[in-house]
Amino acid sequence: MNDDLDPQSDHSSDYLPQFQHQAQAQAHAHAQTQPRRPRGFAATAAAAAAVATTTPTTTSSAPSSAPAKGKREREKEKERTKLRERHRRAITSRMLAGLRQYGNFPLPARADMNDVLAALAREAGWVVETDGTTYRGSPPPPSQSQSQSQSQSQSQLSQLLTYPPTPTPTSIPISNPNCLKGTATATLDSHQTQPPPSLDSLSSPTSLDSAVVIPDTDTETETKKNDRYTTSPINSAECLDPDQLIKDFRCGDHGNDYTATPYVPVYVTLATSTLNHFCQLVDPEGVRQELNHLQSLNVDGIVVECWWGIIEAWTPQKYIWSGYRHLFNIIREFKFKLQVVLAFHEHGGSESGDAVITLPQWVLKIGKENQDIFFTDREGKRNTECLSWGVDKERVLQGRTGIEVYFDLMRSFRTEFDDLFAEGMIYAVEIGLGASGELKYPSFSERMGWRYPGIGEFQCYDKYLQQSLWKAAKLRGHSSWARGPGNAGQYNSRPHETGFFCEKGDYDSYYGRFFLHWYGQSLIDHADNVLSLASLAFEETNIIVKVPAVYWWYKTPSHAAELTSGYYNPTNQDGYSPVFEVLKRHAVTVKLVCSGLQMSSQDNDEAFADPEGLSWQVLNSAWDRGLAIAGENAPSCCHGEGHTRIVEMAKPRNDPDRRHFAFFVYQRPSPPLIQGTMCFSELDNLIKSMHGKASCI
Repeated sequence: MNDDLDPQSDHSSDYLPQFQHQAQAQAHAHAQTQPRRPRGFAATAAAAAAVATTTPTTTSSAPSSAPAKGKREREKEKERTKLRERHRRAITSRMLAGLRQYGNFPLPARADMNDVLAALAREAGWVVETDGTTYRGSPPPPSQSQSQSQSQSQSQLSQLLTYPPTPTPTSIPISNPNCLKGTATATLDSHQTQPPPSLDSLSSPTSLDSAVVIPDTDTETETKKNDRYTTSPINSAECLDPDQLIKDFRCGDHGNDYTATPYVPVYVTLATSTLNHFCQLVDPEGVRQELNHLQSLNVDGIVVECWWGIIEAWTPQKYIWSGYRHLFNIIREFKFKLQVVLAFHEHGGSESGDAVITLPQWVLKIGKENQDIFFTDREGKRNTECLSWGVDKERVLQGRTGIEVYFDLMRSFRTEFDDLFAEGMIYAVEIGLGASGELKYPSFSERMGWRYPGIGEFQCYDKYLQQSLWKAAKLRGHSSWARGPGNAGQYNSRPHETGFFCEKGDYDSYYGRFFLHWYGQSLIDHADNVLSLASLAFEETNIIVKVPAVYWWYKTPSHAAELTSGYYNPTNQDGYSPVFEVLKRHAVTVKLVCSGLQMSSQDNDEAFADPEGLSWQVLNSAWDRGLAIAGENAPSCCHGEGHTRIVEMAKPRNDPDRRHFAFFVYQRPSPPLIQGTMCFSELDNLIKSMHGKASCI
């Protein structure tokens, strides 16, 4: 009972009975009289020693083979232990996610067994105090109708828990023989005529204990004979996929029926290649044809990215909007709402099929003389994807600061398209705040050699951010802390390979906490500075900020990838609350990138990733502060299963407050939609599900 349910949870203290010392003394006396049976590696070594004593001639002929064999066995056992632990953690994580999302259990982010037992006991009507004292409450006596309902529920539960006759292979529909290896599915199928028990009827500890079905001997013999099932589906490494178990539970309750659910508007992003580098519309008729297709799918609006490297490409404060004006006029013909993204970063990379859109040429020219205007890693390599936040208030851009450059472009856009704002056609403006337009450091740049699931590197080694770090360290009274960590690894390192991010590493030391707080505060200050000016430029207009989904290494104590991206979110710290407090001050809409939801359990386990866990932490933290939330898919997440998880996240079924996304933005894979790279039927189902009109997806 003391094992943690959550792999990231801290062990909670258990209350010992009053005769603890007496029990320990008896156990000690028993241990002295009874020799301890060797287990694990010791058992393997003991068996090898026994063989050696019985066959001395064999041992003497090969004196070095026995130690080598024992070492190999120990290594194999270590690997098996790691696999079992990863498997257990994966199942535990999904069980907790299901309880939180579908059972509406108020479990903390790092729940352990005590949290789960307390939640179940409270759901069953017990009172659980903070010190663990538990007693049955004194509710008013139930009415006659409630008594009849309870007796009917108990009758249904007793019928469900009655073990059925031994199933024959023909009585169980098997869609995939390789996946069906547990008795759980067989039990569900054998009770198709009986309604499933409600969560309330199984929420007490007594109900959970009594719900364990123990097969009789005949059934177990028949099971082994057919070789179709295993007797322990949860503990076996070859059990039914937990995702499939959760999916079966959902289908038994709601299935994928999204009719009569809240209406979530859907916007589709146009391809970046719609305009060329000279701000000219490439194919107006192709755009009309594409918009016609989207209109037939009942898309609510269009998202257009306006690139700084195109608008102010050649000369400072000389803005070219002609191509965007032409595009907006075509969109107006179809009466679409419009969201505009002001992209202050570079576009294109090794995996993108589109042409690269760099920062303005005059900025790159300044960067050749002063490379410190760009983010810099520990080795001194410069990243030209966006400007360093260290120049936000430094007049290094031909007499202007970084935030002044951003504000001048915002003001020019607002003046140029004043008629579209007056008509209400421009629904919202998204402000790019970092790499990929997201509020994050460029810690995972593929041009720097990063590959998933590397932890990335801190990007704070340009002279302006180093000056800021030195001031913070001096103010703290520790000038020696004015440096980046020297043991944080490289882009593709794993947390356990570094002295900074490993368990009990330097990230949780006095210096580590100081550095990470400063690093995250620089991100918050940048967002605050830019959004303050954006609120002036776009009064009475919705402002959107995109937040990244850094979900790999989320199940480790340090959350290394989140730390390098600027979010101070280890297991003992909430890194999103201070960010959302600033965003709340500016009344922005938070757009979360729904990334990683299509990944397999094996991929998540290898990177200790938890896309759903991270997403729910971000959503709950923002919703608790009254912020509006929107979603956007990653371009790679464009298939049926990924769509299903996105819709479930967009409007949670069991949320008592019926909270849901304000809108959803669909990012299409490159090349464009009109070239047939995406299935229209899947997009149609996604839109209908978001609109609350689809029976399945």
